[in-house]
Parts: sequence; C-alpha cells; structure tokens
Amino acid sequence: MANVVLEFKASAGDSEPQNRPVLIVGQLNNLQKASWSQVKGKLQPAVSEKVWQAALTALNPNPTDSCPLYLSHAAVAALPSQVSRHNSPSSAHFLSRLVRTCLPGGASRCIQVICERSDVFASACAIARAFPIFSRRSATSRRTGNKQVTVEFIIVGKDNGPLDVNMLQCLNNAADGVRLAARIVDTPCNEMNTDHFLEEIKAVGSELGITPVIIRGEELKQKGFGGIYGVGKAAVNPPALAVLSHKPDGATQTIAWVGKGIVYDTGGLSIKGKTNMPGMKRDCGGAAAILGAFKATVKQGFKDNLHAVFCLAENAVGPTATRPDDIHTLYSGKTVEINNTDAEGRLVLSDGVVYASKDLSADIILDMATLTGAQGIATGKYHCAVMTNSEQWEVACVKAGRSSGDLAHPLVYCPELHFTEFTSAVADMKNSVADRENATSSCAGLFIGSHLGFDWPGVWVHVDIASPVHAGERATGFGVALLMALFGQASDDPTLNQVSPLGDSVNAVSVDPMGRDCKRRRLV
Repeated sequence: MANVVLEFKASAGDSEPQNRPVLIVGQLNNLQKASWSQVKGKLQPAVSEKVWQAALTALNPNPTDSCPLYLSHAAVAALPSQVSRHNSPSSAHFLSRLVRTCLPGGASRCIQVICERSDVFASACAIARAFPIFSRRSATSRRTGNKQVTVEFIIVGKDNGPLDVNMLQCLNNAADGVRLAARIVDTPCNEMNTDHFLEEIKAVGSELGITPVIIRGEELKQKGFGGIYGVGKAAVNPPALAVLSHKPDGATQTIAWVGKGIVYDTGGLSIKGKTNMPGMKRDCGGAAAILGAFKATVKQGFKDNLHAVFCLAENAVGPTATRPDDIHTLYSGKTVEINNTDAEGRLVLSDGVVYASKDLSADIILDMATLTGAQGIATGKYHCAVMTNSEQWEVACVKAGRSSGDLAHPLVYCPELHFTEFTSAVADMKNSVADRENATSSCAGLFIGSHLGFDWPGVWVHVDIASPVHAGERATGFGVALLMALFGQASDDPTLNQVSPLGDSVNAVSVDPMGRDCKRRRLV
C-alpha cells in the first residue's frame, strides 16, 4: 500500500479485469440501480451480464458482503443497506475495510464506487484511508515504481451526471490531505521529531506560497508560552509553536485551527508503562490532521482568514523535565500546578488557543487533539468527541461528521459542575482532575477552554480524536475530512459547500446600512 498512487477520475477507461483488476462497491440498492452499460467496460469479456446479475442476487450484506466475479481479478462488494443515525450514510468505515480486504492485487487497479452524489466526498476520503503511505519494510524499499489505483464514481439517484473537473480536484486534494496526516502519524519519533514536523509545515507552506511563523526553544519561554515550553524543554529537539496563515482579500472573519503536536509522549516523569507507551508516536494526530486539512482547504480556495497553529513538543524524560508540583505560567497569564506530567496536551493547546485569540484575533477557534484515553470510552473508536461553547456548532460538528465520514459525538459541556476538578491551593488550577471517574474527557477540554475564558465571546470547539486517529496499528488521517466539511461553507469549492452543515439558509449574509457584509456572515 505504501507505494500506491491514488487518483480520482471522471472515467477510469475500459480494461479487461485480467489486465487491470477491479473492485465495484456500493450499497446493494445502488449496485442494482447501475446499468450493465455503466460497468461492463471494466468486466467484459471475462464477466457477462448474466454473471453480474447473479452476483448481485447472491449478495446478502450483514453488514457487508462481497462476491468474486472473475478469479482473483474482479469482485463486487456491498456496503450496509442502512445505517443508524449516528453513522455516516456513506458507510465510510465499512468502505475502507472493503477496499483493504476485497480489492484485487496488481500494479494497476480500478475501484468503481456506485453511490449518491451526497456520499462522494466521504467515500473518497474513506478510500484514501485504505492506502497508507509510510512503510519501512525492506521489501517495500526494494520495489521500483509505484502502483496505480484509479477511482471512478458512478452516481445514481438525483443529480446523477458525471463528476466535473473541480469536484475531482477536491477529491484528490482531500485524499492527499488524509494520506499526509496518516503518514505523519505513522512515522516514529526518530524520523518525526519537532524538527522534522517543522519541515513538513514548511513544505506545505512552500507549496501554498506561505511562510510559517515559528517560535522555538528559549524564545517560547521568553514570550510566556509556559505550557509548550514546560512540556518540551527536556527533549533534545526543542519545542515550537508554528503558524501557517491564509489571509485572502475580502475576508470577513478569522478562523484558527490549533493542533496538538506531541511527537512522542513518554508521560514525562509521570511515566507511562511498557504497555501504554507504544503507539505514542500518534500523539501528534491533531496537528497532523490540521496540516493535511489546511493544505487541502487552501488549495480549494477559502474565503476567510484561516490560521493553522501547531503546538509541537516531545514529552521526554530528562534532568530538565517538568516535575509534579512545578508551577507554570501559561500564555493566558494563569498559573498551573502540575500534578500529572502525562496530562501535557492540554498545556500546549491552552497556549495555542490563547495565541489564536490574542495574537491572531480569531473569531472561531477549533482545537484538535489526541487528548484523552477516556475519549475512547466516552464516544468509542469511530466517533471523535466534540465539546463547544456553542450549541449550533455542536450540532454542526455531528452533521459534518456524518457528511464527511469522520464521525463526531458531543461531550458534556458544563464548566460550572466540572471545572472544580482542577482546584489548586497554590495556583489558579491543577492540570489534572481530582476524580478520574467524573467526565474526564470533558474536564480535559474545559481546562483548555478556561484559558480562553468561559465568557469568551467567540466560538470555541474542542475535538478529541484519541481513538479514531488509528485503526489497529495504522493511522487513519482522521480529522482532515471533518475540518474540510465543517468549514466547507467558507470554501470556494461547491463540493465542500454541499457537505457543509453550516449552509446559507441558516447563515444568510446580512448587510449593514453601509452595504458591507457583517463580520460573521457565513459560519456563525
């Protein structure tokens, strides 16, 4: 999978399956709606219309099913016929699994997806997750040349015309963003420390014509970023705050995405055990997703100011590591008594969101992080956990999850009941809860929000992706599709407009007496 070139095309062209193996996949009712003329070019002469119809009759998805059409060169697979209200209509997770397990091998392969137009974006991102890039297997390094996978969509139902060039470009950019995020998360810290991550940020900036702002090492301490500095000061590679900024003419609001980029988390002096530490290379999943989403979003055109803020550090053990009982002053000016050095993500993100508010004047701040193990208990392995000070945005996150395939579910937002968990006798707050059985994922998010202030007038969204950032031992690129969909109404791209839950009917443009757009014309 590591050397696969993935491309979405309006038409993959005709070819016999023994020359180019093919997987045809969709919900059974959609497969039945497709005409033989739409699929025969990928199957004939090896597969006849009679065999095709017999295969459709044999399919009995529970929740999925597959049937070979011609030896190991052609197969058809059925997605669940229906899903619950907390799943994506695209059955994105099942689609990823079917592609991984049912796509025949070969140097050049084809996937035909038969679906409704509203499911195209989520389906494309789901397919991208099935082709991770990172690998250090010796057999992979010996291979010469790349394998090609071409994806073609057959649209059924209303608006069933072919995909246009702009939509295909959006799908390719989104897939690239998903695979970029997954590659970073899969890469171990000896190849993805803070220096390497900054190079990834610079590479994206160079491609987009953006020069990043970088604050590193002792400069973080001097400027008051006590959270990022305190977490990363013991590592060989110094911590950093990096910012990519897209500032188009005519922008009417400012959005900041703040990502947790802990390139490795030993737990610090509150060290993790031998069974809990492996996999902590993934603790940069929030920052990786924001980098992938920023790249794809800006490429598709974005109408408003968009800042990607990366809070990078390695939570290492060493003579200068933060100790339990130490007190740090964060960028908000608030003091934090450290009672658990393994609750480090909230410290770096608190600096990041306050920087977004104070220095970038953001109207909307979204932080994304692999923040708590408790997230997997609260919302599971497939749904990220969302907390926000806005009920409208809570609903929007859930809808964006369903339309993008990056599923989301709300956490309790109740600071008046939960924030007392951080009470300290000697500082403004502690960094870890007193009672670990009291909504710990919610409390972790509230810690971040408290540095903005619970009365902050803007929109703040916290997204915990600790469990869905990976499936087994591979990264998923989770978060890229969610961000692109959630903020799609501010995009120039019609595809992202379509999957955005914040449509014009809810957020109509209002005009002041001078004829100017109001500050929050689209998303708030």
